[in-house]
Amino acid sequence: MADANSMLDASDLAKISILADAPKGALKAAAKQVQWFSLPGGMALFHPGDHADSIFFMRSGVLGVFRPGPDGNPQFIGHIRSGEPIGEMAFLGGATHSSSIYAMRDSEIISLPRATFDMLIKRHPALMRSLAQLMVMRNRSNRRATSGGRSEPKVFALLATSPTINCLHIAKELSEALKTLGRTSVIVGPEAEDSPSEWFDALEHKHDVVLLYSPVQDTHWFRLCLRQADRLWILARADARPSEPLLPPDRSPARVFRLVDVILLHNQGERAVSDGCDWKRAANAERILHWQNGSKSDAARIARTASGRSVGLVLSGGGARAYAHIGAIRALHEAGIAIDFVGGTSMGAIIAAGLSLGWDDDEMEQNICQAFVHSNPLDDYNLPVIALTKGLKVNRRLKQFFGDTQIENMKVPFFCVSGNLTTGAAAIHRSGSLRTALRASIALPGILPPVVMDGEVHVDGAVANNFPVDVMELFHRGLTIGVDVARQRGLNTSDFVDPPGFFRWALKHGLHEAPPIASLLMRSATVTHGNTDASRQNADVLVLPDISGIELRDWSAYETAAEAGYREMVKVLQDGALERLLPSRPF
Repeated sequence: MADANSMLDASDLAKISILADAPKGALKAAAKQVQWFSLPGGMALFHPGDHADSIFFMRSGVLGVFRPGPDGNPQFIGHIRSGEPIGEMAFLGGATHSSSIYAMRDSEIISLPRATFDMLIKRHPALMRSLAQLMVMRNRSNRRATSGGRSEPKVFALLATSPTINCLHIAKELSEALKTLGRTSVIVGPEAEDSPSEWFDALEHKHDVVLLYSPVQDTHWFRLCLRQADRLWILARADARPSEPLLPPDRSPARVFRLVDVILLHNQGERAVSDGCDWKRAANAERILHWQNGSKSDAARIARTASGRSVGLVLSGGGARAYAHIGAIRALHEAGIAIDFVGGTSMGAIIAAGLSLGWDDDEMEQNICQAFVHSNPLDDYNLPVIALTKGLKVNRRLKQFFGDTQIENMKVPFFCVSGNLTTGAAAIHRSGSLRTALRASIALPGILPPVVMDGEVHVDGAVANNFPVDVMELFHRGLTIGVDVARQRGLNTSDFVDPPGFFRWALKHGLHEAPPIASLLMRSATVTHGNTDASRQNADVLVLPDISGIELRDWSAYETAAEAGYREMVKVLQDGALERLLPSRPF
């Protein structure tokens, strides 16, 4: 860090929007006491637990906010840009910082000690009101990039891995798609390699999205793109294999913090020779986005992702009640609302996977009915050692409908959740075998045998996170719709009043119907946890179908549940919730 106090004056502080209206005399006095320093890209400003003795303001550059994620690893939350305050909540609350802040590119920081800040507040009381308003906006924007807050990346570097990829043409297609969304963009190429950082800052302030483009090669412009971008988009061909290493060695913050996606380009009629997982591994990428050449819908999806206008759908677990998700999806399709990211838990994960693979409404209904409605996949009972069923029928049906699909190759980015009993935490599946991930996500303890993955025991995700809105929040920066079917009670209480013994129950009901212990175990897994309550509050749009009359194991109740989901989603859409949250997006 380099101290440069003497270089600041009142005019420097006035350039910070929240201080612009302060009396000149107060700014002049404050300028004598503030500290100015540079923070090189990749270095930390502070960490969780550090004392908040000063409030900071961005003079130039970009910072990144990181917090512990659902899996315990640091997760990127969003950006702080020039003119914005940093660490204001801990500073005003007299608490320690709860996040880590790193420079995402070379940045300049202004630090106001508490005594200086108190002086400004006395002479300019409106400053406290402005800070309060900003904190409210940031609290919302941490969950929804569409509010225009710090969560939204703005600068994307399109990096072509092959000379046959015309990244300028792709940038122009994205720019046109962004224009349709009402978002402004600018395309920047090698001609800007000698431009100062202030020029790039001005582009960010003027446009909603900045698209840098470069071939992957060891040049000054390519390395500048790595340092300047909020997110790297590696353009790759599905009919080619990645080289190892894919990118030249570099310690740019976007690569260090894995703010990297692969856009896998597909040409009609060309055979894919590599999996998305190959490119994801080679690029150390977080997500794989697929783009079929000439597909306007794929271009629109990626443009929505770039502009914070993407829609993520989260589907909870809930046994047979999850059929309601199918009706809710049908209502979204009828309204012309495209889903850009999808995830779920347990039966919600099964339906989310079908949506991610591109099943239309008829195909979804046909496949789910064949797998679950027409015959019960959970009736291969045995004397329990680790579960009531053998799980062989479930395994065969997962193989039938999902085959050997890898999650990285799915049309719509997907995740599902299982409970890792070895670590005691939720496991988030965003790569690898879809069938294995789904089998783990639906492995209700005591009903289906658990799944062992990498030496660790996984069970139904409802045990750890039945409504993973928090995972979706870290998966994309747009609007999150959550459909929760586990809120209402799902047990027949009469089953548990003076219950009969096993043989008396079997004589009455036969051996092909699950005894009440199955419902008891299912409800125990899906009962409301604290994180589920928080997820309901954090969903931008919460849909709660009325399925109170459907038991968790009532696999024949397809039509009733699906209709309930459809009705509730239609009601939400008629209330105009999505239009209010994404007013500029054409639905």
